Amino acid sequence: MITPQEREKAMQLLTQTESGVFDAVKGLSVAQLNFKPAADKWSVADCIKHIAAAEKELWAMAEPALSQPANPEKRAGIKFTDDDLIKAVEDRTHKSKTFAALEPANSPYKTVTEALTAFRSNREKLIALIKNTKTDLRNHVLVLPVGTYDSYQFILLIAAHSNRHTQQINEVKADAGFPK
Repeated sequence: MITPQEREKAMQLLTQTESGVFDAVKGLSVAQLNFKPAADKWSVADCIKHIAAAEKELWAMAEPALSQPANPEKRAGIKFTDDDLIKAVEDRTHKSKTFAALEPANSPYKTVTEALTAFRSNREKLIALIKNTKTDLRNHVLVLPVGTYDSYQFILLIAAHSNRHTQQINEVKADAGFPK
């Protein structure tokens, strides 16, 4: 079982990063949502579509492990502490290319509103899971192409990922060419 402190930490991170996404786009016009600082950069709308798709798809990679027997013997492959994982995911000085399925152009969401609705729905599921689970998230270890994490850490990764792209949204908004 996760500790009460771990449960609280994850719920706070999930809640704060969800609010951060919505606060970052509140009141933006269509022109602002679609502004790209450069041809090879993402717009705010692109970031939102990516966040929503990632929220769904990343958890879809992890969730099946919870219905399998615990595999604590795989914990030896975990390379990050919880805090180091959050910091690494949120660190925008290290750029990384996303999976093709998570590219904004491949998003199943056609509008920002649709993406935000899906994001909120999927985030609520993660918050409810953390709040209510009796599953030993620490001993359900995921060995994925992106690394080895326990299920609790993977939830932290998903939350930190949305914050990473909220930072990206704020970078777009700070661009000198951003529509006023």
